[in-house]
Amino acid sequence: MLTRRSDGEARLNAVFETTSVMQPAAPPTAEAQPAVAFLARADKRARADVDGEEAGKARRGPFRPGQLIPSRARLETRPLSRIFRVVDILAAVLAALGVTAEGHPIAGGLWAITALIGLRALGLYGFPRGDTARRHLGRAAPALAASFLAASTVVLLSGHPDASTFWTLATATVGLAGLQAVWWRVIADGRKQGRLTPNIVVIGATANAERLINAAMRTGEVNVLGVFDDRLDRAPETIMGVPVLGDTNALLDHRIMPYVDRVVIAVRSTAEVRVRQLVDKLGVLPNPLNLFIGVGGPAEDDLALARIAAGGENELSGAGLSPRHAWIKRAQDLTVAILGLVVAGPVMLIVALAVKLDSPGPIFFRQRRHGFNNEEILVWKFRSMRHEMADAQAARQISANDDRVTRVGKFIRKTSLDELPQLFNVLRGEMSIVGPRPHAIGMKTGGVESAKLVAEYAHRHRMKPGLTGWAAIKGSRGPVDTPESVRQRVALDVEYIERQSFWLDLYIIAMTIPCLLGDRSAVR
Repeated sequence: MLTRRSDGEARLNAVFETTSVMQPAAPPTAEAQPAVAFLARADKRARADVDGEEAGKARRGPFRPGQLIPSRARLETRPLSRIFRVVDILAAVLAALGVTAEGHPIAGGLWAITALIGLRALGLYGFPRGDTARRHLGRAAPALAASFLAASTVVLLSGHPDASTFWTLATATVGLAGLQAVWWRVIADGRKQGRLTPNIVVIGATANAERLINAAMRTGEVNVLGVFDDRLDRAPETIMGVPVLGDTNALLDHRIMPYVDRVVIAVRSTAEVRVRQLVDKLGVLPNPLNLFIGVGGPAEDDLALARIAAGGENELSGAGLSPRHAWIKRAQDLTVAILGLVVAGPVMLIVALAVKLDSPGPIFFRQRRHGFNNEEILVWKFRSMRHEMADAQAARQISANDDRVTRVGKFIRKTSLDELPQLFNVLRGEMSIVGPRPHAIGMKTGGVESAKLVAEYAHRHRMKPGLTGWAAIKGSRGPVDTPESVRQRVALDVEYIERQSFWLDLYIIAMTIPCLLGDRSAVR
């Protein structure tokens, strides 16, 4: 259950059953398929050294934006077209009401229905890449013109036409066209900034990898940030300008991964054993894992890449929230966080004053922890430990009667009041109200890094960390000081990710306070 291995296995079997009966593609020509060209390049690779670069930046390939955007920001911008449709519907209803007020309800209703159905039928909410504003508005013109003419005909046949009604219809039609221009601009700017284009890394410095990169150049469906290959002695320095960054071991903890939306395995259609080995190895990553076989010509490559960019049903592992659910969860987070700050504001002021008066040092404690997709985030808490004994690396977890904890610290840790500043992390989009609790980077359990105790540990990062969570209300709260407690925490966190829903989140929020009040543990 933890990795949805059965689903991924079924998809792998389906892929290889399909490709095994297909004929290999004809040898590529120099014009259509440059995949053979890179095989003759020097057997060198560029050493990926981004440690000295500014956070969020990396070596530039042909697709790379100047500043990489964490994948959590892109995940929440994809359903924009649904919002556009809702706004268009509201605008059309208002316009129809205006026409109705002038004594022509049938004309108003006909205009709205014809315009909305026409825009949807003509694909105005699809926003294909490479589309210009002129082409976009050109596709909208027939639907808008038809709605205006149909409504105007009804007005003329009504026996009492008047100029104001025609003016209202014309204004509504032009206004709806203006909205289409605005939507096109929003999408174009989002793609230019990298917010609507998924970032991928490719596994395998192969001819298929070059086919994939070539398709990405043609379509703009994805940004290819880098290539990883276990045969570095045979790998080129770059593939069509995209750098080879290392082997798959380097991929597992590479600093570029928080900005990667998908990991794509690009192999030959006959390499079934190798693919299964890679899926097993890379399945520990929180990033969705996809397969690019490369059977067919450029048109088939473009279609396969579009499916990878769309995500959803074709992940082999690592599937998290759908864009729609991410939007719903974000709206829930903002609502609860704002209400929480309003209600808990006075309590936070009292806690801040108590922390300051109790012991010397700052009011807040900040610690780097892993967030969504292994992104490093700075988590805020009220300071509960003596300032000179602070342990930002969590090398030693809290224990009973820990002399590092202050008097006020014992109380606010027991009641979880020390976590309230994380409401600001929620507002910033780094955390959620409900999710797996964020652990400190490099946190150790029994002298061993906790992340190395459970193979599925990174699966916790397929969702934003939360203020509270399924594990918290199920008794797995506080330090994880044994390997068994780590396994229990991870199992509960991944169970939540598999089951997450709006109603489950509300249930967890409702159960959090009773669980805190009934908590008798001495260690927090």
